[in-house]
Amino acid sequence: MEAGAGGRSRGRPRASHRDVVLVEVDDGVAVITLNRPEARNALNRAVRSRLPKVITELEHDDEVDVMILTGADPAFSAGIDLKELGSGEATGTRDDLGSTRGALPPRNKLLIGAVNGVAVTGGFEIALGCDFLVASERARFADTHARVGIMPGWGLTVLLPQRVGVARAREMSVTGNFVDAQLAYDWGLVNHVVAHEDLLPFCRQLAADSRTIDQSAVRRMLQTYDEASLGTLDEAWNIEERVSRAWQGDGFDPAEVERKRAAIIERGRAQTS
Repeated sequence: MEAGAGGRSRGRPRASHRDVVLVEVDDGVAVITLNRPEARNALNRAVRSRLPKVITELEHDDEVDVMILTGADPAFSAGIDLKELGSGEATGTRDDLGSTRGALPPRNKLLIGAVNGVAVTGGFEIALGCDFLVASERARFADTHARVGIMPGWGLTVLLPQRVGVARAREMSVTGNFVDAQLAYDWGLVNHVVAHEDLLPFCRQLAADSRTIDQSAVRRMLQTYDEASLGTLDEAWNIEERVSRAWQGDGFDPAEVERKRAAIIERGRAQTS
C-alpha cells in the first residue's frame, strides 16, 4: 500500500471506503492519502463522502496528535471529478465534505498539507484547508473554477487571498494558469519546497516537532488563529488578549513554564549550532 509521495507504508494502516482514502498512524501522526491515482485523485462522491469522516475520526482519536494530508502519486488532487460533474452525478459537492465553511470539517488538531503533485480547483481548496503546506518540487497549483464554468464553494476566494494576497489570488482565478512549487513558495502559498522523495519525511519531522509541545496549547493556538481570521484586526487583538488572560488563569503553573523554558533554550542551541 503506497503512502503517497516518496513514502512506504508503515505504522498502523486503516482501511477506508473502497480504499479511496488511506490512513496510516505511526507515533501519534496520521498520514491521510487520497487514493485514486488513476484519476489523479479526482474528488468523486466516494472521496467526498469518506474524507471528512476520516478527518473527524482522527480528530477524536486519542492516539493521534497531528494529521498529514497528501495524495497518491502522481497528483495531490485534480479537483472535482469532471466525469461525474458532466454526468450530473456530482451534485451536493459542498455538503458532501460535511462542513459549513471550507472543504474540510471542523477540527482542532494540526493538519499539514503535503502537496506531492497538482492541486487543482477543488483539490486546491482542500489544500488551502490545511494549516500550512509543504510542496514537493513536482507540486503545481491552479484555480480553474472559471475555466470549467463553476464558482468556488469551499472557500477559495477567502483562503487564497489570505495566503498570497488579493491581486495574486485574482490573477490565478481569472487566468487559470498553473503556479509551480518555487513560485508558490515565493508567493507565500507554501512554507517549504523539498525534493519529492523527502516530502513525507520532512512533514513527519514537522509533525514530530509539534508533538514536543503540549497539545492543548497547540490546539488552542490554532483555534485562536482561526477565530482571529474571521473578524477585523481590532477584533483579532481582543480575541488574543481574551484567550491569553483565560489561559493564564486558573491552573496556570509558573514552575511548569520555567521547566519548559530550560528545555526550549537547549533545543534552540541545538537548532542554531
